[in-house]
Amino acid sequence: MNWKTTDRYLIGESWVGSQIDQHLHKLCVEIGPRWGGTPAERLAAEYIRDAMAANGLSNAELEEFPIKTWSWKSASLSLIGTREQLDILPFNHCEAVDIEAPLVDVGFGTAREVTQARERLAGAVALMNLMFEQFSAPEHHGQRLQMLAEAGAVAAIVIDPKDGRRMEYHSGTDWRQPGYQPGALPTVTTSREHGGLLRNIASNGVQVALKVDGKRFEATATNTITDMVGEQWPEEILVLAGHHDTVIDAPGGNDNGSGTVTVMEVARVMQALADELGIRPGRTIRFATWSGEEQGLQGAYAHVAKHWPIGSDVPLPRLNINLDELSTATVKGLVLTFPHLRDFVQAQLDHMSGGYRCHVMAQMDANSDHFPFARRGIDASICWRWRFAARNPDANFHHEPGDTIDKVRPRELHEYVAFLARLLLRLSHIPPQDWPKNPNTPESVEQRLRDEIAQVVRVN
Repeated sequence: MNWKTTDRYLIGESWVGSQIDQHLHKLCVEIGPRWGGTPAERLAAEYIRDAMAANGLSNAELEEFPIKTWSWKSASLSLIGTREQLDILPFNHCEAVDIEAPLVDVGFGTAREVTQARERLAGAVALMNLMFEQFSAPEHHGQRLQMLAEAGAVAAIVIDPKDGRRMEYHSGTDWRQPGYQPGALPTVTTSREHGGLLRNIASNGVQVALKVDGKRFEATATNTITDMVGEQWPEEILVLAGHHDTVIDAPGGNDNGSGTVTVMEVARVMQALADELGIRPGRTIRFATWSGEEQGLQGAYAHVAKHWPIGSDVPLPRLNINLDELSTATVKGLVLTFPHLRDFVQAQLDHMSGGYRCHVMAQMDANSDHFPFARRGIDASICWRWRFAARNPDANFHHEPGDTIDKVRPRELHEYVAFLARLLLRLSHIPPQDWPKNPNTPESVEQRLRDEIAQVVRVN
């Protein structure tokens, strides 16, 4: 393989032939919000399939699955005895509720604070910060809401940390727990400003009126699957994927139009390489976009269960690379869930030059679509967690209507496309005997999860 020629072509094509702008406009402007299981989400899946086919990937197809979903019509929050309506946004999958109850401030909802307020929480609405208490072991807000439910709270109001009365859709699910979880109790978000108002008067014995008209139901959602079949080891698979769904009211520019169009573009440039220079991957590369990520990773879970069920002898993918919120920061490398491929992947990154680094998660990250793969014992990785360092200011528009295409930085996506195409092609041509053995099993991963959930985290 003449890597100099190949790299030059892939880098050039990622810029010259780019369809990033038109894909973003179609998905985020023309189609708009793409909540899993809705007609808009289906339109997005069909568009992705058709675009793949138009670029020469003739086996692009749709993969339907049943999704546990939710919708809401209205929500209101007010102080009893006043006409003022407070800011409110239901948590994803918030069950219907219509109550008047006393308000109890539980601070950050830590175990200590819930214990102290336990006698007052029975039949009450709890007021809680979304963020962690500083200098304490971080607890997922799903865990804190569970404690509140066990203490007798009938609902919870969570204060969003964003300024300017902005709120985003949150989930009460701790995704490290198995399966779909609708949340421990009815939960809504209020703005930082109105949360401060409630906090100032919560000790005065005030009561709130909380109403959410929402319903949970089942629908059909759609993944998209496109295989570029390998020439040497077609039965072996590398998976490049990201989710095309969004939360209910968000156009999903960064989350996750950025990841979706990058999957589409990597597929396009690699197919162009095959068509023009006759260079194809050695093992099969599956380009996939998932639905239901914003509802507990349901699309990725469905795909893994369908193709690699536990107990089957079907070969597992060599590696899953998940793309989520790529326009949050520039590409710096890859983060692996498990450590045994670190030196192996780093060698490929060194060959590519550019200072790319391979790292390994200190703890399992259950917040995106690589997780169902990791849970099955499949090597899985992400790019998006680089956002915690040197993140773009626009990346703060998350799970809200402000996540529009003007928040996306196409230049960074071009760089991601070239980076991922080069890496995938290299990985696809490494002989099977040269791959480090994957020591993970579903059982060992579950044990790791149990250990990590139980451990105390040192916070500096």
